Amino acid sequence: MENFRLIEYGSCDYQEMIALRDAILRKPLGLTFTQAYLQQEINDLLIGCFTMEGENEKLIGCCVLTPVDEATVQLRQMAVDQTFQGKGIGRSIIAFAEQQAVSNGFTDLMMHARKTAAGFYEKLGYKIHGDEFTEVGIAHYEMKKKL
Repeated sequence: MENFRLIEYGSCDYQEMIALRDAILRKPLGLTFTQAYLQQEINDLLIGCFTMEGENEKLIGCCVLTPVDEATVQLRQMAVDQTFQGKGIGRSIIAFAEQQAVSNGFTDLMMHARKTAAGFYEKLGYKIHGDEFTEVGIAHYEMKKKL
């Protein structure tokens, strides 16, 4: 049974979140996080998906919601532990993120989705806006959804 909650910036859970994002999103591209990059997340909504592993909770998925303007929030850094991919965790994280966005007064969610993940987001109601572009060295699309 998964448990979803907001993660406090700088907490132990946040350190776990950085490690998961690093393993899934950064290391495969030969990238690392800088302190300056991470400090920008201090006012973001940090979302974690946890499961019980014996007596302990383990972070198995996460994303970041960054306000763009009064109406729009950007979904960033979506990552699911490889062992748990393909089991609906990503869908559940998006559903929780959308609820958090709405309860914080946002009406639109946008993202820079990796081209390889665009189909996943399309199934959840997101639409591609504009042409393919390159970010962190790989193909992306801007995708949006009205909440």
